[in-house]
Amino acid sequence: MGISASEYLVRDLKRKRLKAGLTQAQLGERIHYSDTQVSAIETGSKPVTLDYLRLVDAALDLDDHFQVMWEELVKDSDAPVWLREWMVLEREATALRWYEHAFVPGLLQTEAYARAIFGASHRLHRDEVDPQVAARIERQAILAGPSAPDLFVVIDQMVLTRMAGSRKIMAEQVEHLLACVEEPKIHVQVIPTALGLYSGLQGAFIIADLPDAHRAGYVDNQLTAQIVERPADVASLGVSWDALRYEALPRSQTMEVLKEAAKSWT
Repeated sequence: MGISASEYLVRDLKRKRLKAGLTQAQLGERIHYSDTQVSAIETGSKPVTLDYLRLVDAALDLDDHFQVMWEELVKDSDAPVWLREWMVLEREATALRWYEHAFVPGLLQTEAYARAIFGASHRLHRDEVDPQVAARIERQAILAGPSAPDLFVVIDQMVLTRMAGSRKIMAEQVEHLLACVEEPKIHVQVIPTALGLYSGLQGAFIIADLPDAHRAGYVDNQLTAQIVERPADVASLGVSWDALRYEALPRSQTMEVLKEAAKSWT
């Protein structure tokens, strides 16, 4: 049985370093990483990122060797077909409307929080966690730059009070959310637990606005996820979104809830 594209990339990082006659410490010095960090990436215990690959390409005079490998072979290779399709839509979107009742939305997760979430999944072997975390963090690149979509997020307050990994991880995650909402294109609202039961508890979903005025939806469940494109179905998600926004706290009150949550974890 052959190796995965991700594993080939990791092995090739070591091959190219050795061919250049560099130790891990020497490469680390060139790219401002410690030898421990370089070792962790080359052994697969720390996920590879596109930024790291760009630095190695430059340090070893490889043009864009590893960047091309990432884009064409690795980036989406471990994702199921439906997720790959959604990631294309996500990258093209001019706006995303994202409701979550259980977790911080993936585009706003810290690396440690994402690792805790994937690590708690019974569907993933422990060797699959790091590649999944790396892929999730890499997806967040769509929020950078002038073409970033507007991201509208509604989360249940329980997301902020449910432990994921450790108190430190939760404190960092909530602080990260506070930093995110300062960005002009990121808008977060919280539905308070005092509301009790409401329709959104039936499940998370995302709506993507695309450049051609087309809309698509993404609905997750225990087994898989579904991309929704039939106009009537997307319209139904739109009605659900409007109802959730109606129940959510305005920005000023949401900020207070986030600040209180940050204090509670420290």
